[in-house]
Amino acid sequence: MVIKKIGDVPFEEMKGYGNISKQIVIGPKDGSKEIILRLFNVYVGAKTPYHNHSFPHLVYVVNGKGKVTDSKGEKHRLAAGDHIYVDDNEQHCFENAGSETFSFYCTVPARGEN
Repeated sequence: MVIKKIGDVPFEEMKGYGNISKQIVIGPKDGSKEIILRLFNVYVGAKTPYHNHSFPHLVYVVNGKGKVTDSKGEKHRLAAGDHIYVDDNEQHCFENAGSETFSFYCTVPARGEN
């Protein structure tokens, strides 16, 4: 069993994403060989590129207000407590839509962090 405090988890640089940070909360270094739990902080005015991956995401919003753009280009408002499932190869973009940091946990299969 691994127990961590989020304040003890180092931030990783998100090259090319601009004003977004990521923490690998639980991952391979903790012995998790199949799933990865990540925490993203999308700072005011920032957003991820509109992109896709060959793996699914489970997302849980924990702070702030945001929007997610789906594969049809439609934007959906998000707030703390919302859950999102992003399927394999589904286009998506997360953006901060508020005046404070927009934070969400994102769980992916281990191949999603390679």
